[in-house]
Amino acid sequence: MKQAASNSRSATGREGVGLSAPAIRRVALRGERDIDRDGLRRGEVDRWQCGGSVEDVATARPGLRRKGDRRVSPAGAHAGRMTAIALFHSSLGVRPGITDAADRLRGAGHRVLVVDQYDGQVFGDYDQADRFVEQVGFPELMRRAVEAVQDLPDGFLAAGFSNGGGMAEYVATQRPCSGVLMLSGALPVQMLGAAAWPPGVPAQIHYTQRDPRRRQEWIDTLVASVHAAGASAQVFDYPGSGHLFTDPSIPGEYDEQAAALLWHRAPAFCRSPHD
Repeated sequence: MKQAASNSRSATGREGVGLSAPAIRRVALRGERDIDRDGLRRGEVDRWQCGGSVEDVATARPGLRRKGDRRVSPAGAHAGRMTAIALFHSSLGVRPGITDAADRLRGAGHRVLVVDQYDGQVFGDYDQADRFVEQVGFPELMRRAVEAVQDLPDGFLAAGFSNGGGMAEYVATQRPCSGVLMLSGALPVQMLGAAAWPPGVPAQIHYTQRDPRRRQEWIDTLVASVHAAGASAQVFDYPGSGHLFTDPSIPGEYDEQAAALLWHRAPAFCRSPHD
């Protein structure tokens, strides 16, 4: 998500900026056994800090077929509680980290539509990507986002990385969605032209603690909007400063342990966002 102040402009750098202590409650995790969320009440912000060793998550990689400016992936082997997911890429485009994310979600039994708003164009530098986004304009990208999901049935889940998190939010204000998954990108919905968060739609947000593109005040405002709409919001914090920290093709940002923990959490949210 493009920010006013950022010390990390290259897709391979890890330099970050300091963050003030968040105003939201944080629960420290010491290991995988501590991930049980059963005692948490809906309407609270569930902020977690990951730590300890985490078992990696297996990745299925069936083929993708093209359909216009979208990539449609078939459902995986786990047939139970399948969710239709629209997945939006970051400002860098559909990099390997995006297709890897689609494969992981598909492997968990979901049907994934990867929305390519750039028609195949990919960037390796944030400055160059940001210039392209400014040239195209957020209104046009938002229009493309809504157009791309027009064939999905109501009740799909919207997900996105970085700028794509904002696209997922916007789509959820325009179409009935079961939930919104935001990965390293969250905007107040008012910045997207929406008066309020859609009623009853839960949200899950993932960030590293020192992501240079993170704006804590934006996260706090968004979480307040979700709560005001009568829905739950989970915010997961991870050590480090990588922006696209789940993308193995960006070694300066990739964090294997944090990525494994994220991919433990996100598919479960996609299956049952209201749990």
